[in-house]
Amino acid sequence: MPLAFWYMKEISIVIITLNEEENIGRCLASLIDVSDDIIVVDSGSVDRTEEICNEYSVRFVYRKFDNYSSQKNYGNQLAKYNYVFSIDADECLSEELKKSLNDIDTNLLNRVFTLNRLNHHSGKPIKFGGWYPDKKIRIWNRNFANWVGIIHEYLEFCEKPVFAHLNGDLLHFTYKTKAEHVKQAQRFSKLNAKSDFEKGKNISLIKIYFAPFFRFIAVYFFKFGFMDGEIGFFIAKTTSHATFLRYKELYGLKCKNKI
Repeated sequence: MPLAFWYMKEISIVIITLNEEENIGRCLASLIDVSDDIIVVDSGSVDRTEEICNEYSVRFVYRKFDNYSSQKNYGNQLAKYNYVFSIDADECLSEELKKSLNDIDTNLLNRVFTLNRLNHHSGKPIKFGGWYPDKKIRIWNRNFANWVGIIHEYLEFCEKPVFAHLNGDLLHFTYKTKAEHVKQAQRFSKLNAKSDFEKGKNISLIKIYFAPFFRFIAVYFFKFGFMDGEIGFFIAKTTSHATFLRYKELYGLKCKNKI
């Protein structure tokens, strides 16, 4: 039995996947000495995702995808322990974060643990532009919260929890290339516009053209995006354009459905 086992906490780890062969190995390698209960909920990968998962001591299960919240909640239901750690396939634990997990007392009922996420773009860690610290809730008692939301899922608690923050970073390898970022930004612009429309949000032509400008100023200057160099400029520009696409799409939906 590996010595690392004696440092494992009673925490289950839940990951949802779809064609994550480029990421899942790095993710699991950082987790294998952290928990003896790792659950991968896959929605039909056709690459080497399952093969790579089988190289580690994980439970690999299939579930048809409907939305992120229900996929994650399904994984939580399969967990061996009440405390769960939700992590994405393109994330992994820093050594400092691993050590911080030893400070978690799983005997406490409704304790929620937050951590900082360090996002990487094109192989570079991004420290400015509002990207860091990207504080997230990732560890909690599954009996006190469930994932909700269709586009941007979030945890809904049945009673007010007690928060604690862990040292160390969750390393997030978000975009490998600029083209991948642009494609993702375009996709989410349409999804966010649809969500805005369903919520009854209003939009004007003035906002369509001025909001992107102020968004760029905020990200690049006020949030010190320029400190990340050339990639910081690209992030600010892409964020600005995504804002324009979102509001333009929303305005179109309003016009189409105007009575």
